[in-house]
Amino acid sequence: MEFFGIIFLFVVLFILLLLKVPVAYSVGIATVLTLLFYLPALPALTTVMQQMTTGIDSFALLAIPFFILAGDIMNRGGIANRLINFSKSLVGSFPGGLLYVNVVSAMFFGAVSGSAAASASAIGGILSKRMEEENYPKPFSAALNITSSTVGLIIPPSNVLIVFALASGGAASVEALFLAGYIPGLLVGLGFIVLGGYVAVRKKFPKEKRVSFRQLWYDFSRAFLSILMIIVVVGGVVFGVFTATEGAVVAVLYALLLSFYYKEIKIKDLKNIFLTSIRTVAIVMFLICTSMALSWLFAYNNIPQLVSEIMLSNFDNPILLLLAINLTLLVVGTFMDMTPAVLIFTPIFLPIVIDIGIHPVHFGIIMVLNLCIGLCTPPVGTLLFVGSGVSGIEVSKIIRPLVPFLITMVIILMIITYIPQITMFLPRLFGVE
Repeated sequence: MEFFGIIFLFVVLFILLLLKVPVAYSVGIATVLTLLFYLPALPALTTVMQQMTTGIDSFALLAIPFFILAGDIMNRGGIANRLINFSKSLVGSFPGGLLYVNVVSAMFFGAVSGSAAASASAIGGILSKRMEEENYPKPFSAALNITSSTVGLIIPPSNVLIVFALASGGAASVEALFLAGYIPGLLVGLGFIVLGGYVAVRKKFPKEKRVSFRQLWYDFSRAFLSILMIIVVVGGVVFGVFTATEGAVVAVLYALLLSFYYKEIKIKDLKNIFLTSIRTVAIVMFLICTSMALSWLFAYNNIPQLVSEIMLSNFDNPILLLLAINLTLLVVGTFMDMTPAVLIFTPIFLPIVIDIGIHPVHFGIIMVLNLCIGLCTPPVGTLLFVGSGVSGIEVSKIIRPLVPFLITMVIILMIITYIPQITMFLPRLFGVE
C-alpha cells in the first residue's frame, strides 16, 4: 500500500468521525475501503473479519467485561455514597470542601471501579445538586467532575491499561502497568486539589463543618470494605495470586457480595445491571475488534517501521521526539476514543520510544494520561458529554472553566514524560517491570 493509501485511510476516518459515525464503524469502514482501493488482491471483507476475530482471541481481554460488570454493580450498590461520605469527613472542612470531596471521591471510586464514565456519573450525580445548593458555579463543578473522573483510568484496576498491555505485544505486563499507574494518578488528583483550592480561596467558596474523630472513624469503617477491594484485586494481580482476568472475576464477586451486604441491590436488580454491562461490553469489544483490524493493516504494510524511520531521522533529540509524540496523541485524543487510539497508535509509537530508551511501561502511562485529556475535550470527548448530562449544563458553558484543569493535566503529563522515575518507582520496587 503506497503513501497515498495511508492518506486515504485517515481522510476517510476523519470524514466519518466528523459525520458523527460511531468510532467503531468509522474505523471498520475506513479499513475495508482502504483494502478495496489500495490492496485489491486481498479479499477486503474476509480479511477484516479474520483480523477482527483473531484480534480479540486473547485471554487477557476477558478481564475487560468482568471489570465493566464490577463497575456497574458498584455504581448501583451504594459504594459511591459511602466513598463520598468518607471523603467529606476527610477533606470537607477545607475552604471549598466539596471540590476536594469530588476529587478524592473520584480517586477512590475510579480506583475501585476502573471506569471514568461510571465515576463521572456516580460522583457527579450525587454531588452536583449539593454543590449547586451551596452556590458553587455549576460550570466549574461540572468541569471538575469531568476531569477528576479520568484518574480512574490511571489508578488501577484500569481496563485501558489492560488494552495497552495487549497492544504492546507483551512488552508491558498488566502487573507492571497497574503498579506504575498509582503515583501518576495521585499526582493528577493532587494537581486538581491544588487548582481547586486556589479557586476556592479566591472565590471564597464555603466549607463543610469539621467532623469529630468519631464521625471520621464511622465513615471510614463504612467505606473500608469498598476501599479494601483495591488491595484485594490489585494486590492479588501484582503478587501473582491470580491473573488480571481472574482478578476481574474476583472484583465482580466482591462487588456483588458487598452490594448484597449493604442491602442496596436485590436479586431482581441484577437483570438490568447485566443488560447495562452487556451493552457497554458490546461497544468496547467491537471497538477493539475494528481497531485490531486497522492495526493489522498498518503492520502488514510496515507503517510502524516507516513512521519510526521518519521520526527518528527528523528528531535527534529524545526530548523533542517525546514532545512530538505527545502533541500527536493530544490531537488524536480530541477526535478518537481512547481504546481504538491505544490499539492503533501503540504499535506505531512503541518501537520508536523503545529505540530511544523509554521503557514500555513508562510509555503506557504517558499514552493513557495523554488520551485522558482527549476524553474531556470536544468533539468526541466521552466524559465531556457524560458530565454535561449529569450536571444539566450545556457543553459550550463547560469549556471555559475546563481549560485550567486541562492545563494542569498537560503540566503533569510533561512531568511524568520527562521524569520516568515517577512512573517506574513502584514496578521496580516490586520487581515486576
